[in-house]
Amino acid sequence: MVFVTKRKGETKDSMFRKFTRSFIDEEIVDTLRKKMFYKKPSLKRKDELKEKAKERSRKRRKIPFKKVFKRI
Repeated sequence: MVFVTKRKGETKDSMFRKFTRSFIDEEIVDTLRKKMFYKKPSLKRKDELKEKAKERSRKRRKIPFKKVFKRI
């Protein structure tokens, strides 16, 4: 659950921004969307495998490229 307390001199706009930031950080909307509809276990497994493949490809991209220079 997301709580935002008002501090002295804080505007409503800044409080609303804090609330939306914390709401996004908690990933409430994502979990709600996942739970809205029933998903077959086989489809869940396929989605998990896709996510793992994405993570692997992201990790591979993060490896720095080393340039090797030879001095003559």
